[in-house]
Amino acid sequence: MIRIVGVDLPKNKRIEISLTYIYGIGKSRAIEILEQLNINRNIKTNKLNDEEIVLIRQILSNNYQVEGDLKRIQSMNIKRLMTIGSYKGKRHQLGLPLRGQNTRTNARTKRGIKKTMAGKKKAPRK
Repeated sequence: MIRIVGVDLPKNKRIEISLTYIYGIGKSRAIEILEQLNINRNIKTNKLNDEEIVLIRQILSNNYQVEGDLKRIQSMNIKRLMTIGSYKGKRHQLGLPLRGQNTRTNARTKRGIKKTMAGKKKAPRK
């Protein structure tokens, strides 16, 4: 199993797909990285030789922010929004959608599932 940036990549998938298991790398960025290194993107992950793995590690560490660094930057941006008291920051604090989505009928995952009949008693057992 190949380990890049702290992530175990699946063995029997194409390298193009297995690079997307790294947080911060999507399909287009994975293709871009493989084109820079002239690696066939249809090759399986376990067929890569050690030189290619080292090159992928070097490109990821030098040119891209992935995994922990990217998550840290995102959380710092959200904390900044909360401290300055912006609308988006307040929505983050309340745990509500922040991009103008409807919350009256949708947003169940953010608001939680509400019971429709609050005080209804169950029928007694016979």
